[in-house]
Amino acid sequence: MTIYNEQARGSLRQAVFPRSSALTQALFVIGGVAFISALAQISIPVPGSPVPVTGQTLAVLLIGTTYGARLGFITFATYLLAAIAGAPIFAPSETLPSYGLARLTSATGGYLVGMLVASYVLGFLGDRKADQKFRTSYIALLSGTVIVFAFGLTWLHYSLDMTWAKTISAGLTPFIFGEALKIAITATSLPLVWKKISQKLN
Repeated sequence: MTIYNEQARGSLRQAVFPRSSALTQALFVIGGVAFISALAQISIPVPGSPVPVTGQTLAVLLIGTTYGARLGFITFATYLLAAIAGAPIFAPSETLPSYGLARLTSATGGYLVGMLVASYVLGFLGDRKADQKFRTSYIALLSGTVIVFAFGLTWLHYSLDMTWAKTISAGLTPFIFGEALKIAITATSLPLVWKKISQKLN
């Protein structure tokens, strides 16, 4: 009986640290916030779009799936609260500061809200071992990405009073290839990590 096939219950984090304390979980949150913040700094402006290409979505895919629903949600919520409180950890912007509530209420704020929701949904699916098999891993990660863009595009559409065609052109089309690549890398890697952990723990 292996962890990969039968014994694993919960997220990848829980499999590696089954008896984690409150201190351990706090350290995971701090590390997760640092990881999200670091990837958020990878920001490439997109001509004609207020939405830049960033590494944040990759961070959400990894943190949400591996941390589980509760800790994944808490980690991203902590990231948002830290940035709102003044920590300059949002993705760089040409028109807005990298901190503060104004960033969350701006035209691109829907993507951040979507990432918060996605972190919980991805964790929920990860808690149910969706990331242990290639097929279910792809489906879970695609679901999380759809949530991010559903919130982001809706928010962008109504904030800037754009047509849906322009909204999709500015808020989705430039990111399709990059998001597909992030999903492919993460969905391929996580089942391999689970398999390796199973071999080490048995």
